[in-house]
Amino acid sequence: MNYKVFLFFSIILLSCQTLVAQDTLAYEIQRQRVNTLLDQRSARFGQFNQSLEARTGIFGLKTKKDMQASIDILKEIIATDNNIFKETKVLLEYKDMEKTFISSEAKQSTKRINGYINTISKLEKQREDQLLKIQELQQTSNRYLAVSLFSILSVIVLSFILIKAKNKKR
Repeated sequence: MNYKVFLFFSIILLSCQTLVAQDTLAYEIQRQRVNTLLDQRSARFGQFNQSLEARTGIFGLKTKKDMQASIDILKEIIATDNNIFKETKVLLEYKDMEKTFISSEAKQSTKRINGYINTISKLEKQREDQLLKIQELQQTSNRYLAVSLFSILSVIVLSFILIKAKNKKR
């Protein structure tokens, strides 16, 4: 019976691991998106530094075109930052969802385990009660057997005594 309970709990744990693995995969994909956006931001920031150094005007001065290029790169950096914030928010929501899922699974598992423990305890108590009844029945049976043997032996002895008494009278 113990191996059946162990097998049942093992199956439950393995099925929960499959669900967690799926969530972990989605989390990893989202984390890679955030990392890609961070890499893009770093690359654009490098482009911005290069654009700051660019001076295509007369006497090595910055032109309006140079300044517009720097502003455009800053706009791209800001857009990337906004995307990073959005994707990070999604990443945090995955974590919160994962925590909520794990918490609810833990509660459900605890309820199931407590139910199984109660059922096992009830069955063990019933088993003990059945064993006590069996012992009582065996004791009663042994008493009846002893009384029956004593009665049969008494009948045999009385029969023997009566037969001898009849034989003596003759």
